Amino acid sequence: MTLQHSVAGSGLADILERILDKGIVVAGDISVSLVGVELLTIRLRLVIASVDRALEMGIRWWEADAGLTGKTDTLQAENAALVQRVAALEQALEIRR
Repeated sequence: MTLQHSVAGSGLADILERILDKGIVVAGDISVSLVGVELLTIRLRLVIASVDRALEMGIRWWEADAGLTGKTDTLQAENAALVQRVAALEQALEIRR
């Protein structure tokens, strides 16, 4: 009795490798309506791919995410400076009136 191995593996690792290599897109809409009036719409868009494949598709949201790039402190300081600047401009406008 000899052991035979399948040529095309269908294990979870093989399936995951194929999905990450090719990429997969799941899209769907859920709408809740009552008497012809739309009350709620949920739009779901999910892309599963490797980083290399995502870059090929032009997806690079992680490069602009402050939480992932470590720029949170810089952005908070910039935001505080802008708030102060807007307040100063509003105050200057009030003085001119």
